[in-house]
Amino acid sequence: MFKASEPRLKLLDQKFIIKIVEEAKKVLENIGVYVENKEAVDLLLENDVKYDKNKGRFYFDSDLISRCLQSVPKEIKLYDRNGDEFQIIGGDNVCFDPGSAALDILDYEKNVIRKPVTKDYKKYAVLVDKLDNIKAQSTAFICSDVPKEISDSYRLFLSLAFGKKPIITGTFFKESFESMKEMLLVIRGSKKALAKKPLAIFDACPSPPLKWSDLTCQSLLDAAKFGIPSEFVSMPLTGATSPATISGALVQHTAENLSGVVITQLAKEGTPIIYGGSPALFDMKYGTTPMGAIETMMIDSAYSQIGKYLGIPTHAYMGLSDSKYLDYQAGFESGIGLVLAALSGINMVSGAGMMNFESLHSMEKLVIDNEICGIAYRLVKGIEQREETMAFYTLRDCIETGEFITHPSTLKWFRDETYFVSDVIDRSAQFHMDVASKNDSFIRANKKVHELLDGGPENFIEKDKFSELEKILKKAGEKLNFSDFPELEI
Repeated sequence: MFKASEPRLKLLDQKFIIKIVEEAKKVLENIGVYVENKEAVDLLLENDVKYDKNKGRFYFDSDLISRCLQSVPKEIKLYDRNGDEFQIIGGDNVCFDPGSAALDILDYEKNVIRKPVTKDYKKYAVLVDKLDNIKAQSTAFICSDVPKEISDSYRLFLSLAFGKKPIITGTFFKESFESMKEMLLVIRGSKKALAKKPLAIFDACPSPPLKWSDLTCQSLLDAAKFGIPSEFVSMPLTGATSPATISGALVQHTAENLSGVVITQLAKEGTPIIYGGSPALFDMKYGTTPMGAIETMMIDSAYSQIGKYLGIPTHAYMGLSDSKYLDYQAGFESGIGLVLAALSGINMVSGAGMMNFESLHSMEKLVIDNEICGIAYRLVKGIEQREETMAFYTLRDCIETGEFITHPSTLKWFRDETYFVSDVIDRSAQFHMDVASKNDSFIRANKKVHELLDGGPENFIEKDKFSELEKILKKAGEKLNFSDFPELEI
């Protein structure tokens, strides 16, 4: 049967992509990249990379960049906590996950924005496991009831304890990696098994313009040693920390990502990486960085084309809203972002559940976004010819009776043709003005959150592994003289 091409969005033609990449290489060779981390400096010097000691800048020539690109894996297989293959990151495969590291949570019951705590995170981890269209979890927000210095390890601990899906995480403190790595080794059993079956991806954010900080360099190097995928999160802001033009921001974004390619591949050839980012339009009117702006989404979609041209799995922050409440703005910004991301074939799409410039998480929004993700997946499946004749025989049989609903072709194909939304989306025929205000999407999403959480976790971690994770966490806490961890049960 004939299958139409899957729909794809392309904002750049091939000549434009090549021109951007060539100018990015020119930037790296002539302007260079500032590298703050001593271990990374030593690594680059050992590989005879040109260095200006006074400026702290390295200059990468085109041959070095091309050589490092050749060793980057074209896809990454992610595995769940049980070691089962869960998702392939590469090609035009799309994987949606929540955004990471929000500072606040939208509390539906109290109708306030507040600081999240451990019990919120446990609910979140359980909820993500039950949302079919959210293919990975992330360390979505920072628990305020433990010291910030241990928050990296603590979020990973909670995700591993109460969730089964692969995890997008990262470090805000250099010291965090050791305990986080030990936790992942508890789950996989060995360094070799962890590299063979990746469970977590570590975000690493270069500082715009053209700088790798001590922290982010260390994350790249530490992850490479253990075969843990790194996800570059380059963040040019048009007119604020990058050129004001979208094409100029794309050149800077490309240069920052290519410099990350060099660092990781020199650290360990074949290190899995993801070509990603969280760039934004800088709104000159408000002085903000709107993630829901169409220009932000255009940058994301365009750089994903560049990543694909280079043969690297891609990532973007899309599906977020800058609204502070689940309103019309939250809906259209999130919906446009998730659909454009899917049409762009971005491999890892972070942002479900996020609001307020990446700083606010909402479980109700996460549930609604799960529905949008399902709709986006249906869109990119495209249109298929299901039978030898698409309509002729059905029309012949039904032209007199009009009984299409009971026709064999309808019964055979309607499930394959349709993405069935949950009751979070109102497609009912009934409408009564007196109850409309009591039946908005926020209310329905909150009801769905409670329904999904009432059953408790579906994927319990083994008690011995939970105990091992606790030991690692408590050991990290001892270094801070902190032992008052919230009580947790599995």
